[in-house]
Amino acid sequence: MHAQECLFRLALFASLATIAPVGAAAQSTGTITGTILLDATGDPLHKATVMLVQLRRTTQSDDDGRFSFTQIPPGTYDLVAHMHSLTDERKTIRVTTGGTATVDFRLKIAAVRQEITVTASGTEEAALETFQSVNSIESLELSQKGATSLGDILDGETGVAKRSSGPGSSRPVVRGFDGDRVLIMQDGVRTGTISSQSGDHGEPVDPNSVDKIEVVKGPATLLYGSSAMGGVVNIISSHHQMHQHPHEGLRGYLTGTGGTADDRAGGAGGFEYGTGNWLVWGDGGEQRSGDYASPAGRVANSRANIKDALGGLGHYGEKFNFTLGYGVSDGDYGIPYDKAETDAEKVNLKYRKQNVRFNGTAKNLGSYFDQFQLALNYSDWNHTERDAITNETANQFFNKQFIYRGTFEQKRRRNLTGSFGFWGMHRDYRAVGGEAITPPTKQEAMAAFALEQLQFEHFRLQFGGRVENNRYNPDGLEKRSFTGLSGAAGINVPLWKGGAFVANYSHSYRAPALEELYAYGPHAGNLTWEIGDAKMRRERGDGLDLSLRHQEGRLRVEGNFFYYSLLDYVYLAPSGEIRNGLIVANYAQADSRYRGAEGRLDYHVHPSLWLNFGVDSVNAELKASKTPLPRIPPVRGHAGLDWRYKNFSVQPELVLTNRQDRVFSNETETAGFVLFNVKSTYTVTRQHYLQMFSVNLYNAGDRLYRNHLSFLKDFTPEIGRGLLVSYTIRFF
Repeated sequence: MHAQECLFRLALFASLATIAPVGAAAQSTGTITGTILLDATGDPLHKATVMLVQLRRTTQSDDDGRFSFTQIPPGTYDLVAHMHSLTDERKTIRVTTGGTATVDFRLKIAAVRQEITVTASGTEEAALETFQSVNSIESLELSQKGATSLGDILDGETGVAKRSSGPGSSRPVVRGFDGDRVLIMQDGVRTGTISSQSGDHGEPVDPNSVDKIEVVKGPATLLYGSSAMGGVVNIISSHHQMHQHPHEGLRGYLTGTGGTADDRAGGAGGFEYGTGNWLVWGDGGEQRSGDYASPAGRVANSRANIKDALGGLGHYGEKFNFTLGYGVSDGDYGIPYDKAETDAEKVNLKYRKQNVRFNGTAKNLGSYFDQFQLALNYSDWNHTERDAITNETANQFFNKQFIYRGTFEQKRRRNLTGSFGFWGMHRDYRAVGGEAITPPTKQEAMAAFALEQLQFEHFRLQFGGRVENNRYNPDGLEKRSFTGLSGAAGINVPLWKGGAFVANYSHSYRAPALEELYAYGPHAGNLTWEIGDAKMRRERGDGLDLSLRHQEGRLRVEGNFFYYSLLDYVYLAPSGEIRNGLIVANYAQADSRYRGAEGRLDYHVHPSLWLNFGVDSVNAELKASKTPLPRIPPVRGHAGLDWRYKNFSVQPELVLTNRQDRVFSNETETAGFVLFNVKSTYTVTRQHYLQMFSVNLYNAGDRLYRNHLSFLKDFTPEIGRGLLVSYTIRFF
């Protein structure tokens, strides 16, 4: 009887403890309501997404454009309204106990937008609030870029240059970092290509079928691993960006492009259809370009093409969401060659990538966890290098990769919020042919990480850590295992309305890449005979990033300074010896440092006119000898304006690039140059569709210039004057 009475009292106490907070919460919380309208017409936007940033809650507007959040604790919150193809808008609101706060949004296509990133911290936040500097390019801007690889798409973004061996092989260089130090992802997971291993290995992307590309500048090893020591580029599809629940009905797009300087033609289309708790989608497209024209004539074997398709479905419930998708991409491109050399190697590369992706989210997990997210991704990449004349196969590369990532999102407790999780990778790599300079290798990696934020009245703190292990098991060579710790701490201090100062310290670890350990043999893609070092040590870096930002009213400005000290930095050192016509180069290690600055300013001088300015600079060298590091981009700047009248916009721009005479051993200097570009668009926005027609005139003066980061710059100039025309329609 005594035991039964104890159980009864315990049950009664538990019931009261459960009910009491509900009643208290109902009395001590508030409500947020509002509407979302299309600015051009005043019509309501239905199924637009509204995100309550601090609480990580989302909802959608109804048929009248209305939305609401209930049971909101008192405090100050940021809300972000998002509608596919339109510019995100962010507003701040104060919620009081028992009160109803009202906020309205009018979405449009703007010259300067409120940037929202999902990559910097793993959750959506405004660029003003991030602890790292972020660039983002939205879908409408992407549709105006004629390119088949990622470097060409991002070239010219502040702090971003391109490395290439031709248009099909370009890859982004972030703050002077290249190769295995810049991680390329698609929807938060590594793409599975091998573009980091060689200058002629591409990172294919069709910009017409991408919703957004984000560049996180500076070390991002904390969330994404040792290959993100220099930065992260995340290619985001519309199906993975902000969906927490499906929309009803059909959304989609069609786009087409054509260009003169490289005989470009392409198109893409996609759709999403939602009903009940289900969403299905599909995308596909193709882009082709011929040998491009330069002021010195056509560049032989510079053609490229890409075809891609993907599809998937998702289910969204109160407690659990999941998406499952499959994608395939294939194409081919040529490597330009020196026509003055009769025995120059003439190479075509044909590639194919397949991947299967699963995302799952379990929500409302209790008093401590808000949700758990699981991502599983399998990718299968292979490419074949063939003689352009005989079509005989010279080399083949195969890279199969499985990645898993789990993240626990914590519920906000007073001023603390954050996430922690685990990550792992299994990689099976194999090369066959004359350039099989690395052995078949199995690579295993695993990591645990945490990232926390403390919110105080006048500033925010962010801190976290990651421990990661990488293991290499090559056929017939020495096995290696590397374990390292990465950590970061930062402060974000609001200075005035729309202004903030950010300081961030990071300690990063990077395991040597496969080619740095085991390469031995001719590597025409890098114009070297490469020799790795299986005894190589792990690379460690300490960095400081400082940023001053203002994003309010008529002025948007951001200035960044960075300094990175890298211990046991791995670099390719030419020996001066020539073997089989290639420079013998050894992978070596020495302490180095990177320092630089970036700045961007947008000034609204008139309701119809914005002025745009930007500049970036990197200085990198080996510490002991003061020798400049190879392929570091020169100082660059741009100045332009954005004039808009009703549906028209005109955007002329001057791009100024300085001479690069700080060069590594056996590296040639490049001259400075000035380019003039002008872009014009005509846009029509309505409640359920958007149309945009764009004309882009680039290198209008037909200037002969060379990219310092190109492996082929000595005999291959960049593209000459050309016109790119694009048309896009998006319906929602």
